[in-house]
Amino acid sequence: MTTTVLPVVDITDAACCTPLTTEAIDAERAQDLAQKLKALADPTRLRLVSIVAASEGEEACVCDLIEPVGLSQPTVSHHLRILMEAGFLTRSKRGTWAYYKLVPGALGQLSQLLDVTSSR
Repeated sequence: MTTTVLPVVDITDAACCTPLTTEAIDAERAQDLAQKLKALADPTRLRLVSIVAASEGEEACVCDLIEPVGLSQPTVSHHLRILMEAGFLTRSKRGTWAYYKLVPGALGQLSQLLDVTSSR
């Protein structure tokens, strides 16, 4: 079984979740946030995140993601890789299939960054 290891992010750290409206962000943080937003800016990737999130255990096999989005397995895998690189999904291999799981707190953290009302 192969698992892609992503760095653990402490979502209780206020610096990581300070809304954009409370202070200007530095170039590195802007680059990271832009990568995350670009990953979600594609309709197919939004659907994939939604399908994985709605799946039992917030985990889905790539084989179960092909039909709902109507794309080939390599194309779906490409989109899933982008979501993994952006920190929204993790991947584990079971036999010949890859399973994708939502990273706990990843979407909530992004939501907090963009929430104007949380800073007021």
